[in-house]
Amino acid sequence: MVEEIHKKLQTEKKKFNQVQKDYNKALRTRQILDGQLNENIAVKKELDLLKSEDEVFKLIGPCLIKQHLEEAKQNVAKRMDYISSELKRTEELITTLDKKQDVHRETLEKLQQMFQQAQIKASLAGTKT
Repeated sequence: MVEEIHKKLQTEKKKFNQVQKDYNKALRTRQILDGQLNENIAVKKELDLLKSEDEVFKLIGPCLIKQHLEEAKQNVAKRMDYISSELKRTEELITTLDKKQDVHRETLEKLQQMFQQAQIKASLAGTKT
C-alpha cells in the first residue's frame, strides 16, 4: 500500500515538474513577445512622424535597402498583429498551465497525506507484532 502510493506520488511529481517547465517556458516567451511588441510600437511611432517624401531604409543583412514609407508602415503593422496574436495565444497557454499546476498541486497534497497516513499505519502495524 505504501509503495503503491509512493509510486503515484513520484509520477504526480514528474507531471507537476513538467507543467512547471512548460509554464516557465511560456512566461519567457511572453517576455520576449512583449519586448518585440514594444520595439515595434516604437518603430511605428517613429514612422508616423515621417512625411510621405521622407526616405526609409530597411536593414537586410549588412545592407540598408530603400523602402517606401507606406510599405514600411504596413510591414510594422503586420508584425504587430502577428506578435499580438502570439501574445494572446501565449496568455491562454499560461492560464491553462496555471490551472494544471493547481490541479497537480492539489493531487500532490492529497497523495502526500495518504502516503504519510499509510506510513503511520504501517509503522503501527509493525510495532504490534
